[in-house]
Amino acid sequence: MAARHSELLLAASLLALLAPLLALRIENLERLNARLEDITNLRSGWPKDCSEISAGSPSDIYAIQPTGLHPIVVYCEMNVTDGGWTVIQRNRQGTEITWAESWSTYKYGFGNVHTDYWLGTEYIHQIANQKVYQVRFVIWDATNNTKFADYNLFSLEDESQGYRLRLGTYSGSAGDAMTSNSASTVHDNMKFSTKDLDQDTSSGNCASSSGGGWWYSACYSVRLNVKGGIAWGSLCNRNCKASAVLVKPAPYC
Repeated sequence: MAARHSELLLAASLLALLAPLLALRIENLERLNARLEDITNLRSGWPKDCSEISAGSPSDIYAIQPTGLHPIVVYCEMNVTDGGWTVIQRNRQGTEITWAESWSTYKYGFGNVHTDYWLGTEYIHQIANQKVYQVRFVIWDATNNTKFADYNLFSLEDESQGYRLRLGTYSGSAGDAMTSNSASTVHDNMKFSTKDLDQDTSSGNCASSSGGGWWYSACYSVRLNVKGGIAWGSLCNRNCKASAVLVKPAPYC
């Protein structure tokens, strides 16, 4: 009888410990090839983005909960320019991701949060809708030097508006390849296009011909979502080594 009582107490204790995890729903955990044990802040409250994570925390995988959403998993970059950056894209020249995905796959994200991934266009929209955000494009050029392209404003309109991209003023070392190009290669103010939902200004389908979903005009100066052939303006034309896209609230908001 005593042994049975001890077993019941142990079972109850285990259930009490596991209850928060059993109740936990991290929407994109499987889509980004993550496990609960990968998450640094599993047992703490959920920040709205990486900017709310304590200064001095390591760059790692965290759970965040943007306003109105279930928690999602993301990589937080804490070591670049005061930290607090939410990484929405990462890609490498030798990536295993094809990037030639459908609208719905881009909407909710894919890849591997440990390496290369797209967070999800809907999640990016919801994150950037919380406050006034800025964006940093990080490009590793053909000789693996790191360059930056910062835009002091960043937002996406909602899905009914095609996740249209809105960028602010450029600064940085990579060159402004997103806003200052000709009408045929500009990306600012463009809707997002994928192989099965063509919203570019070309007579063809830029997402199909260029390798992956992006804010195309007709077609591109920047191509980051592609398997091989990463491009950023005149900095590196299809021979960039890697890219990352990071967002956080603008400093003046």
